[in-house]
Amino acid sequence: MAGLEGSGAQVRTLAVATLKSDYNLAVLLEIARLPRSTFYYHLRALNRPDRHAAVKALITEIFSSRQGRYGHRRIRLELHRRGMQISQKTVWKLMRELGLKCKTRSRKRYVSYRGQVGTIADNVLNRDFTATEPNQKWVTDVTEFRIGADKLYLSPIMDLFDRSVLSYSIGPSPTVEFTLTPLKAALSALPPGATVLVHSDQGFQYQHGAWRAALANAGARQSMSRKGNCLDNAVMENFFGHVKEEMFHHDTHDDIAALESALHTYIAWYNTQRLSLTLKGMSPIEYRTHALAVQWTGSPNRSSLASTVRPTRTSFQHHRCSPTSCGTSPPATPRAPRANR
Repeated sequence: MAGLEGSGAQVRTLAVATLKSDYNLAVLLEIARLPRSTFYYHLRALNRPDRHAAVKALITEIFSSRQGRYGHRRIRLELHRRGMQISQKTVWKLMRELGLKCKTRSRKRYVSYRGQVGTIADNVLNRDFTATEPNQKWVTDVTEFRIGADKLYLSPIMDLFDRSVLSYSIGPSPTVEFTLTPLKAALSALPPGATVLVHSDQGFQYQHGAWRAALANAGARQSMSRKGNCLDNAVMENFFGHVKEEMFHHDTHDDIAALESALHTYIAWYNTQRLSLTLKGMSPIEYRTHALAVQWTGSPNRSSLASTVRPTRTSFQHHRCSPTSCGTSPPATPRAPRANR
């Protein structure tokens, strides 16, 4: 019966209240095994104004505007950003009452491992996914999307400092050149003298001489996960999980072109708007901008700091790449932080 969300005596009270105009109340209470005093107690409670009505409306608006991608934790963060102090448990309870459930993840994943076809690097990263400044540690991988018989692949470069996507390729085939395109784009934006660690799995693309040469030419170091151990690249796997559950599995895409457009839109939204608990309730670009603002006053080279704030994308179509913007613009010059902040 519509409107019977909840459990126990409240549900039975609502059922009896709905039917009592057509049936004898005493009979209904006996069938429902509900004492008369309990029935009237809950009936009065149901008729009282909902003190959470305004919060529920706001939760519903946030949930809908984020296309069902936010669970109770991120919705609470969004409420806090709007000046509303509310506990995480209360948000969870209200979302349950409203029947709002965020999208959950699928375990299927693309596997690029084809045995040892080149050089396998050591696991230098060793699951240390922390970075104290931009361009210390990057991670990358390839994931697959399917629409009918058609396939589309995504290969991003992510900075572990703020979990931002620095560059990426989208295309129909996960070739070596496909993965090299975003790597070269990200490496070309490195400030002078930067030495970055680039971590991947043992996919054939990353064992290839061209990949290793691109890293060596830029003075970057290579790191690889152990064979068959996806947890060694857990942050990138986590990102792929978010993309597929928040944008792909629960949405309808008519064809590959529509999916590619949705991926571009999602990555721009992820970089600039998606709140992260790991990043203290900020989006990747907000977190990076805030961190750079703190460092800005004493920086000996402001131009190199500013260059790290510009995420880029590459769209790999018909084996050709055309770098464009990521739907974001560099932030305004950060101001010096206030004292004792």
